[in-house]
Amino acid sequence: MIDRYSLPRMSAIWSEENKFRKMLDAELFACEALAKLGKIPKSSLFQIQKRARFDVKRINEIEKETNHDVIAFIKNVSEYVGEDAKFIHMGLTSSDVLDTALSAQMTEACDIIIDDVKKLLSILRRKARRYKKSVMIGRTHSVHAEPMTFGLKMALYHEEMKRNLQRLVRARETIAVGKISGAVGTYANIEPSVEEYVCKKMGLKAARISTQILQRDRHAEFLNAIAITGTCLEKYATEFRLLQHTEIGEVEEYFSSTQKGSSAMPHKKNPILCERIAGLARILRANALVSMDNIVLWHERDISHSSAERVILPDSTILLDYILNKFMDIVGHLLVHEDRMIENLNKSGGVVFSGRLLLELVGKGLTRNEAYDKVQAVAFRAKKDAMPFKDALLADDGIRSVLNMDEIEEIFDFKYHVKHVDRIFRKLGI
Repeated sequence: MIDRYSLPRMSAIWSEENKFRKMLDAELFACEALAKLGKIPKSSLFQIQKRARFDVKRINEIEKETNHDVIAFIKNVSEYVGEDAKFIHMGLTSSDVLDTALSAQMTEACDIIIDDVKKLLSILRRKARRYKKSVMIGRTHSVHAEPMTFGLKMALYHEEMKRNLQRLVRARETIAVGKISGAVGTYANIEPSVEEYVCKKMGLKAARISTQILQRDRHAEFLNAIAITGTCLEKYATEFRLLQHTEIGEVEEYFSSTQKGSSAMPHKKNPILCERIAGLARILRANALVSMDNIVLWHERDISHSSAERVILPDSTILLDYILNKFMDIVGHLLVHEDRMIENLNKSGGVVFSGRLLLELVGKGLTRNEAYDKVQAVAFRAKKDAMPFKDALLADDGIRSVLNMDEIEEIFDFKYHVKHVDRIFRKLGI
């Protein structure tokens, strides 16, 4: 991933240095386990542990000759260890080391993402509480529907992100698995106890069964959890973009005093961060699709998944980390224009209370169809004549004969639509 969309902590996990460090850990722990079984002399294990190291530049040089990254890695480590290097990688196959190291990297990356989500949840909770009773118009089909509150919108996002957190936690458990089972996974040249030892040392569980590789449904679950989380963030960012329309203006992405919106139009304040999130989330979904394709490999394995994973795993985790942090900044500094929310709610002239009127008429004995037709006729007349809905309602003799003035006034009270907000918040634990 390019530096523009990368944060240092996550990028470090996917560095060549960290990858080879994880691979060396796997090799050294395997040597320890083999020494416990008497397969490696203790003196040799001591020398291996003392001398083993690597140089990324040297590995890359060797790989140009070998065209095999693990062999290049082992050869470089052997240059430091000397004669006792003959015991390194004994009974192992390349994917034992690569997949186990990759799982360790993925769990580290997932831990950062989980931490990010928890921080975002805290910010969303604060926003939901602050705007719990801030009345605005709810929209369906982009058309005014009924009053709601901005706090309810934030509470919805908070609850959805809790589900994303659960998905990520489950995905972490799925990917926190290693394998040291040799070629085609039969343990023909390595004892199962070595696998158990290595995985435990690396904070992983041993796969219950594997081929030459860990099965890629695990990686697909991880990347799909990432894609769903990213898509939810795109959903929230898109809502903020819509609410920032000049004609709506209910919320606004923070715009600093030195920021510029357009090279041609100095007046512009554009929701660029929300748009950036929307664009980058598309990459997460595309990468998740590739991870699904990677599940299908020939026989006990091929390496068609490998080249793709070198891109999609770092990129997806780096991007989601970046998106989450940017969205935290967006929500934390979001400008909420409550006066504009009321102004927009009133633009419809009160027809948004038609549903409440419908229920009142039904309660007075009208059939639902009768009540619906009466209310619709009044609402359409009010819009056609550009008059307030209440005035059109008062001018309708049929409705006035059913409802008294106090009952009509009560219909237009915002409190009716927010009366259960506290109850909803208690149910959500916000």
